[in-house]
Amino acid sequence: MRVFVAGGTGVIGRRLVPQLVARGHQVTATTTDPAKQGGLRELGADPVVMDGLDAVSVGEAVAGARPDVIVHEMTAISGTPDLKHIDRWFATTNRLRTEGTDHLLAAAEATGVPHVVAQSYANWNGIREGGWVKTEEDPLDLHEGTAANPGMRAIRHVEESVLAVGGAALRYGGLYGPGATDDQVELVRKRQFPLVGGGGGYASWVHLDDAASATVLAVEQKASGVFNIVDDEPAPASEWLPYLAACAGAKPPMRVPKWVARLLAGEVAVSMMTEGRAFSNAKAKRELGWTLRYPSWRQGFAEDLA
Repeated sequence: MRVFVAGGTGVIGRRLVPQLVARGHQVTATTTDPAKQGGLRELGADPVVMDGLDAVSVGEAVAGARPDVIVHEMTAISGTPDLKHIDRWFATTNRLRTEGTDHLLAAAEATGVPHVVAQSYANWNGIREGGWVKTEEDPLDLHEGTAANPGMRAIRHVEESVLAVGGAALRYGGLYGPGATDDQVELVRKRQFPLVGGGGGYASWVHLDDAASATVLAVEQKASGVFNIVDDEPAPASEWLPYLAACAGAKPPMRVPKWVARLLAGEVAVSMMTEGRAFSNAKAKRELGWTLRYPSWRQGFAEDLA
């Protein structure tokens, strides 16, 4: 199968491309940086320089690759996490999830690409009603006031647009693994990543290799619909953050009350750590036949930071 990976040099792309190649697929992978083409060749892909926010660039790249499937992994999330100014931190990523998605789908239609798989999000859910673990049938909400939140609108745009053409939206949990959580771990080591309140909010994690393997299955099975791509163990902040600190050889995180955290890090951080809901992976395991190398973040954190 000819697979076009948009965002081949991102943290997911760098783990996904080798898995696709190992299973015999012909992979074209994109980068915005010409200097990174050699790295993609080393992974076994045909590299192409593409600007995901330029319709002409996207159209030419897709037409040249003539793929059977497009995998949308384009983001621009880098640097120290800034939840207090999340709209600013995610500004380019939000554009890639809206304009970039539109460009890829237009190119798919123009070139006759029959299938699209796209990255969505399932680290934590802000919907407080119901249980602490959400399925794909539950509404997706990242925090209060989300109707006006550009990040949430961007995620919804990805899902609605891809589902409209019969594709698959993969809601990756909190990604960890090589290169994915370096900035967070550094903050933990500096004791600049405190536990907020009682830390009762839940999150869902997934190792990069497991996220990539689920994506391969969605590609090969021409899956359609929404899938939560998370590990087996929903993680309360009161457990995962001290455990991450221990694995990183750091002192336990400091505790701060909600009002202090709200001033320092904003409402998103407070909601995530105190009220966040996790996700169930039952559908992905059942319908895709997905098995995890790292079924728990406990195992994954320990191995990643060994």
